[in-house]
Amino acid sequence: MLVFTLFGFPIPFETGAMLRPMLKYSFLMNQLTFNLMPDKKIFSVSELTAKIRDLFSRNFTDILVQGEISNCREAQSGHLYCTLKDERAQIRCVCFKTQLRAMKFKPADGLQVTMRGSISVYESRGEYQIYVESMEPVGRGALQLAFEQLKKRLEAEGLFDAARKRSLPLLPNRIGVITSPRGAAVRDVVRILTRRFHNVHITVYPVRVQGEGSAAEIVAALRHFNSRKLVDVIILARGGGSMEDLWAFNEEILVRAVCASEIPTISGVGHETDFTICDFVADMRASTPSAAAELVVQTRREFDKHIADIRETLSSLIRYRLLESSRRVHALSARRGFRRPLDLLRQQRQRADEMTSRLAAGLRARLQQSRKRYTAARLRIASFDFRVKISAFRLRLDKRAAELGVRAERALLHKRDRLEKLTLQLQERSPLKVLERGYAIATDAAGNLLRSTDQVNLGAQVTIQLHRGKLRTEVKGKEE
Repeated sequence: MLVFTLFGFPIPFETGAMLRPMLKYSFLMNQLTFNLMPDKKIFSVSELTAKIRDLFSRNFTDILVQGEISNCREAQSGHLYCTLKDERAQIRCVCFKTQLRAMKFKPADGLQVTMRGSISVYESRGEYQIYVESMEPVGRGALQLAFEQLKKRLEAEGLFDAARKRSLPLLPNRIGVITSPRGAAVRDVVRILTRRFHNVHITVYPVRVQGEGSAAEIVAALRHFNSRKLVDVIILARGGGSMEDLWAFNEEILVRAVCASEIPTISGVGHETDFTICDFVADMRASTPSAAAELVVQTRREFDKHIADIRETLSSLIRYRLLESSRRVHALSARRGFRRPLDLLRQQRQRADEMTSRLAAGLRARLQQSRKRYTAARLRIASFDFRVKISAFRLRLDKRAAELGVRAERALLHKRDRLEKLTLQLQERSPLKVLERGYAIATDAAGNLLRSTDQVNLGAQVTIQLHRGKLRTEVKGKEE
């Protein structure tokens, strides 16, 4: 009996016969469906990561993301790595040093910022991260934040300490002004200085006071004045403006150059309400460029006032001393000793005459004694004949020369005899003499002297030194 089964269960023949066309159709459809399904691609990890990277690159090329910076660290290469987070998520961020240099402030942990950049995948770790192009602090401007960060760091280094600052010179004869040659500040400074300080020498170093590269020009001006010691005091002058306009005077290179200046500096930048970091490190801060010029003039004015006070005090003291001396003269003239000044003067004249006579007598006696000593010395010199002494010395010299010649000749003959004897001994003992009599010297290939047959083997190369020339031989046999 033929039995059909469906899914493992037996069915009657009639039912199987009815289901057979349907089952055949179903089997054919399954085969067709299986054949029409495409093969699924199997990705490698690198290919899948590249696909995800391309997806990010197409859809997240220029985005703005706001959050709090954490885990901020700067690598030795200068690149900055950090994490941007909020209450529920976080994402890694990378800021390369080229973009970091363009930022006015320094990113730090806890700052709320808005980052601009693109998202891509770091394939080595399979992490997606933001490649930062720029960032701005939230709530505060980048310049204000950079100002506060640099001010705090320099204050911690002690650059703002009052003990480090120097006082302005009392009488500056030469004043250096670093400012723009086309601004109103230079005209105000020069006008005030020339009007109130007529004999001052002013040197203006023209620079740019705003824009890219202006801080480097001001630093070059400071170094120029310090290297040549051209001035006694330096004024940094610039009119008012926004924080962006005055930012050159907040650059760290300029601030450190002002701090390192050996010449006292006055910072006259902006208006009274404007403050720059140069104001804190300069030896004196002026609210405006005109006020800076007033400070220099004020020192001259104070000096002139001090001189006038000294002159008045000196005049009073001289008048007092004159009055005191006049009173003393009147008191002395009333004494008994001044009633006969002529007698006292005569006594002093007589005493002077006596002293003059005694001095003349003493000089005459001293002169006579010196004359006697001179005469005795002249006679002794005349009795001393130098020609006799020279002849005696010449005879002694000739005698010594003859004796020395004889001794030298004897010594030379003795040395020559000894040299001849040693020469004969050396010739007799020379190996060349032995070779001349027919003997020979044998050495091996290394140059070692042969004294026994044990030192060479059969077939070895042997060199024989004769009286005239050498022989190179090969050992054919040995005899003990």
